[in-house]
Amino acid sequence: MSTLSEQFQSQGYLVLEQFVPHKACDILMMRAEDLAADFDYKGHPSVFQTSDQTKSSDDYFLDSGDKISFFFEKDAFDEKGELKQDLFHSLNKIGHALHDIDPVFSSFSRSQEMQELAFALGLTDHVLIQSMMIFKHAKIGGKVDVHQDATFLYTEPQSCIGFWFALEDAMIENGCLWAAAGGHQTSLRSWFKRKPEGGTEMHIIDEQPYNINAMRPLEVPKGSCIILHGLLPHYSLPNTSGKSRQAYAIHTISREARYPSANWLRRDLSSLKSFKESDK
Repeated sequence: MSTLSEQFQSQGYLVLEQFVPHKACDILMMRAEDLAADFDYKGHPSVFQTSDQTKSSDDYFLDSGDKISFFFEKDAFDEKGELKQDLFHSLNKIGHALHDIDPVFSSFSRSQEMQELAFALGLTDHVLIQSMMIFKHAKIGGKVDVHQDATFLYTEPQSCIGFWFALEDAMIENGCLWAAAGGHQTSLRSWFKRKPEGGTEMHIIDEQPYNINAMRPLEVPKGSCIILHGLLPHYSLPNTSGKSRQAYAIHTISREARYPSANWLRRDLSSLKSFKESDK
């Protein structure tokens, strides 16, 4: 019988159903709603969209690596700059240091189960660099274009590994993830980086198109964990259903890999912690 690590290296992703108790999912969703309730968005509404992130890379976004910041869906505001609906249901996500700053998210991110999973995958040298609470609200949750996580967390050599938790059932109708087994056995297509003169750019490394037709829906029930290789192309479609698809994502990198200063997300690498509670 192959180990979890062998399965992951072969397939490029792993689906672990019933990994997180439903109560833990509910606690995380309630905490996110509480954080949003305390956010005063007026003066700096930052919109997040994957179709052209260079256009949504304002200072608020670029400074969010070590903070808890809030990002809106691109259609959340009307022509007068007012929200079309309540604040919480206008948000796309919260990021990018929930795992380090908020005790509820930190406890979830560094649970005993996560420590054991990281050990089983051989990720003993990996540290948590980014986290996101992704809402995908009913009717408004937008498309996430096909991408590789290593595009946004570039290391030399490639070491990015993501953990995606379904806090609610994730089905085709409400925008589940799509990917292809073995899809990570390919090249890195691009690097989302800062430009020396300011702002960001999508630096193209390989113009080879993704094989979208090979990707299949990763439908999972609430409490599932999907582990994603940094080179695995994946995407999600808009949520056109009447049910939200909230998820929480953690991204890790090897502390031994080089993390260029040109990366969009900036952290003091010496301060990054592993999954172990004792490292906090």
